[in-house]
Parts: sequence; structure tokens; C-alpha cells
Amino acid sequence: MTIQSAIEWTNDTWNPWQGCLKVSPGCKYCYMYRDKKRYGQDPYAVVRSKPPTFNAPLNKLEGPLVFTCSWSDFFIDVADEWRDDAWDIIRKTPHLTYQILTKRPERIAHHLPNDWGSGWENVWLGVSVETNTQMWRTEVLRSIPAAVRFISAEPLLETITLDLDGYSWVISGGESGIGDNWRPAELSWFRDIRDQCQVAGVPFFHKQHGGNHKINKAWGGRKLDGRTWDEMPLHAVAAL
Repeated sequence: MTIQSAIEWTNDTWNPWQGCLKVSPGCKYCYMYRDKKRYGQDPYAVVRSKPPTFNAPLNKLEGPLVFTCSWSDFFIDVADEWRDDAWDIIRKTPHLTYQILTKRPERIAHHLPNDWGSGWENVWLGVSVETNTQMWRTEVLRSIPAAVRFISAEPLLETITLDLDGYSWVISGGESGIGDNWRPAELSWFRDIRDQCQVAGVPFFHKQHGGNHKINKAWGGRKLDGRTWDEMPLHAVAAL
């Protein structure tokens, strides 16, 4: 699936493979499982996308920001046999900036391209943290060279304390769902992340409060203390 994204912090999504396996509490009500079932597909079956989708960055995506693997995890082990082909496409499209977010940072170091060096300028590496228990992911990613490292605190399930050394961006957001299939967040949790970012001088992007209804196109609304927070890393300004 390749679409012009409705996600506020990117332009396009690219899914070289689809389907995933749950690894932490944040996965419980993941939208991918819900949407795959709606299409009559098995969300637990990880499959390589068909060529038009797999090769979309070569001729279809405008970007410049491309959220990669919104319906899977770029570093999931099932995709090991396809990843080199995906890296090759990323290498051939330096005009696009790939935002790769993972819950499996322990697999990154051994699955980077041979010419990675200090990181490719058109690849941002990010980790998801939904509670303090997942904070080890930020430590692992901090040890990996990258042009941009970022944290996605979504769906945020409790107040968290971040060590932002080595990070260029933080996203926060509450969980969205259908009916009662979502867990509410407290606005104070988002405020706390914002304040930590301001102290550290790290751009902060608040995506949504969460919930089962939209306010101005965002689940639960986006305004925090009377304004939206849409800060991006300096690399994004260069890409745009």
C-alpha cells in the first residue's frame, strides 16, 4: 500500500512489506490489524508488497518525507530476505527522506547496508516508546549512527522520562480506536514531554490526544494549551 499520507508529520507512506507481529503494549489496538481485517486480509501474515507498491519510490512518490513501513516494521525478521532490495531503492532515491520507525532497534545494527557509514542523509531512524519499560529502545538507537534519530511516544500509555541526548525530534500522541478499543491518555503526559523537549532544545510534534472521534481531522484533537505543536528537525526543513 502506497498513499499520500494523512499522518501529520509526513507526506507519503511506503510499505515494501505488510503485516506484523505484536511485541509490546502499544501494539494492542494497532490500526494496521484493524484495517487489514477490514480488507479481509490476515494482519499477522508478513508479505512482500507487489512490485507497483514495492517500487513506488522510484516513480510514484513525491515526498519529500516518506514514512516507511506504516503497516509493518522495517526491521522485522520475516522481511530479512527483502530488506536489501528496499535499501537499494532508498539508495537510488536521495531526493526522498525516509522516516523509519521501529519497535525492534536491537536488529538495526546487523541489518544496515554495507555503505551506511555514519548514516545516510535521507534516512531518519526512530523508535517507539509507549511506557518507561520500552525506554531501552532509545538507548539501543543512540548507539547507531544516523543523520536523524527520533522518538515516537505513541500511543502514550503513561508519563515517561526521556534522555534526549543524541535525538533530533520527538513525536507524541494518544491512542485512536473504534468504540472502546483505545486507552485514554492524560494531557499532562504530553505537556511533560513537550517541556522535556524544550529544556533539551529538541523539536516537539504533538500528533493527537487520542480517542474514537476526530476534532479538526485529528483523533481527539491536537491543540495543547491553545496551540498545535508542529516542530520538525532541521533536516526536514532542508528536505522540504
